[in-house]
Amino acid sequence: MSGPRVREAVGPAEREACFTVRREVFVGEQGVAPEIEYDTLDALAVHVLASDAEGTPLGTGRLLHGPGTEAKTGGEPGVGSLGRLAVRARARGLGVGAALVRGIEEAARGRGLGAVDLHAQTHALGFYERLGYTAYGPEFPDAGIPHRAMRKKL
Repeated sequence: MSGPRVREAVGPAEREACFTVRREVFVGEQGVAPEIEYDTLDALAVHVLASDAEGTPLGTGRLLHGPGTEAKTGGEPGVGSLGRLAVRARARGLGVGAALVRGIEEAARGRGLGAVDLHAQTHALGFYERLGYTAYGPEFPDAGIPHRAMRKKL
């Protein structure tokens, strides 16, 4: 497989593709309740979609920033929040996750943000550290899964 195509999701079909991947990974695989997985912030988010050469969705993530997202960004105007990063099982280990993170960082830079925060599942700390993120604060549960806060200056 050549590298994934990563782009901001536009229109209802691409946004639904993002939600389908999230449903498969978070709800199906990890047992996250749908009412927790989808929230009002989805309407404010920049959704990023990774697909293969044939256009099949492989993964997704979202960027939160600006008014209405302060609970996730700590109220810092120059900080975005990367979240809901999900890669389909068959695409793991192929660089899709890293490509999505870079796409979200590009979207953040394009909006004038100077840093990106995220809440990483603890098993994924090494993945984000390799991409330049630094953990801070104590471990905490989110949807019953242990997480740590992380940040990267852009």
